[in-house]
Amino acid sequence: MEDYERRRYRGLDQRIVHAREIRLIRACFRAMRAAGEDEARGAPALDLPCGYGRFTDALRNDGWTLSHSDLSFEMVRRAKAKSGLSGAVADAKRGLPFRPGAFRLVFSVRFFHHLHDPTDRAAVLGELRRVSAAWAIVSFYRANALHRLQRRARRLFNKSRTNIKMIGAGEFEREAETAGFEVVFVKPLFKGLHAYHLALLRKK
Repeated sequence: MEDYERRRYRGLDQRIVHAREIRLIRACFRAMRAAGEDEARGAPALDLPCGYGRFTDALRNDGWTLSHSDLSFEMVRRAKAKSGLSGAVADAKRGLPFRPGAFRLVFSVRFFHHLHDPTDRAAVLGELRRVSAAWAIVSFYRANALHRLQRRARRLFNKSRTNIKMIGAGEFEREAETAGFEVVFVKPLFKGLHAYHLALLRKK
C-alpha cells in the first residue's frame, strides 16, 4: 500500500493532474459558499472512496471533519492512519452504514468511471443523496473525440482496452437529477484533452 502511494502520483503528468483536481475542488468550495453554505467549521464530510487519503488535506484545510469509507479495508486503514479520523469499510452499491443526512458534504472522486452499469450508478447516487444533508462533489469520465480516437488506435494496434467507463454528454447530469440532486456545475479537468469531469451537486 505504501509503495502504491509513493508511486501513484510521482510522475510530472500525475502531479499536474493532482494540482488541477485540487483547484477544481476549491472551486466547488467557493461555489458552495456563494450559494449560502456557511464555513465548514468542523461540519461532517464523507470521503468515498477514500483511497489512501489523497484529498484528506484539501478537505480538512477547508474545515471539514472527515469520515473515510472504501471497499478496501487496507485503504481505509491507511487513510485513518494518516489522518487519525474515523472510517468504515462499505460497498456503496449495496448501501452505506450511515444514517440519512449524516454528512453535510459527500465527496466521491475517482469512483464513477469504475461503474459500468447505469443501475450501479443510480444505486450509488441514491446512497450519496441519502447520507448527504446538502452537497456532493462527484467526478466522472465523459467521452470526447480525443478519447474515441485513442480507443480506435488501441484497437488498431491490438492494445488492451482500458477498464474506464466513459459516459455520454448529459448522461451523468440526468442520472444525478433523477437521484434527487440539482447539478450546480460540471467542470472538466482539461477541456477537450481529458475525460475527467468534476460535478458539484446540491441535494434537492
